[in-house]
Amino acid sequence: MSALYPSLEDLKVDQVIQAQARTSPRMPTLPIQEAAGSPPAVLYPNLAELENYMGLSLSSQEVQQSLPQIPEGDSTAVSGPWPGQLVAPVSGNNLGLRRAEIKPGVREIHLCKDERGKTGLRLRAIDKGLFVQLVQANTPASLVGLRFGDQILQIDGRDCAGWSTDKAHRVLKKASEEKIVMVIRDRPFQRTVTMHKDSVGHVGFFVKKGKVVSVVKGSSAARNGLLTSHYVCEVNGQNVIGLKDKALMEILATSGDVITLTIIPAVIYEHMVKKLSPTLLHHTMDHSIPDA
Repeated sequence: MSALYPSLEDLKVDQVIQAQARTSPRMPTLPIQEAAGSPPAVLYPNLAELENYMGLSLSSQEVQQSLPQIPEGDSTAVSGPWPGQLVAPVSGNNLGLRRAEIKPGVREIHLCKDERGKTGLRLRAIDKGLFVQLVQANTPASLVGLRFGDQILQIDGRDCAGWSTDKAHRVLKKASEEKIVMVIRDRPFQRTVTMHKDSVGHVGFFVKKGKVVSVVKGSSAARNGLLTSHYVCEVNGQNVIGLKDKALMEILATSGDVITLTIIPAVIYEHMVKKLSPTLLHHTMDHSIPDA
């Protein structure tokens, strides 16, 4: 099993680092504190020659901080990352990457109703499964971290497989106001793509009404496999469904150099939002920035 990387840029930079490790002396440790007037330590890897690698503006200092440190006196040879390890010399410990993570497995949540007896949740039945169609802002559903596209496996111990949309809403309506127990699987129809802005702040794709319609050749979007005919659901974990393209572009512009998009195939998205008005999506969907 190979190491895992958030992006192709992380993989390529790590390959350069490993090549340097094989041909250079062992990495000197980064001092905790420099003595006054002493010359700065030489950081490994030295990526000065990669300053504009793949259109990125890389800093040897930043890359160094994103790598695991070898304790002083450790004579272990540099052998590269271990299988299954997530290696991110460019992405680093990015908050947006963590917010956007689609976790494997299932989890249990406890939901309640507000003073009006509402959960703030709309569901939709697709292919014999039950999915979150809408999470309204500032409601119990948003507070427990439910997201568009999450699959509902159980409600109060009852399996939801094969339920119709109407049956699901009837069950929620009759459920206790104080506690509704749900078992959830994170967004099975969606996937994430992590990209990096180039030196002029672009990642290399265009959207129209929230759908990716074009990918720029040679861009980070192209290198990392962003596909057209997919809708953008989240930017760094923040839901953008229903927002105007201008608002989406503004979020991208202010989201830092590492961008993680959560995308969904257009055919599935259009089925999931069927019968929901664009106005409802724009004005009631929870577009807040989630906790990591």
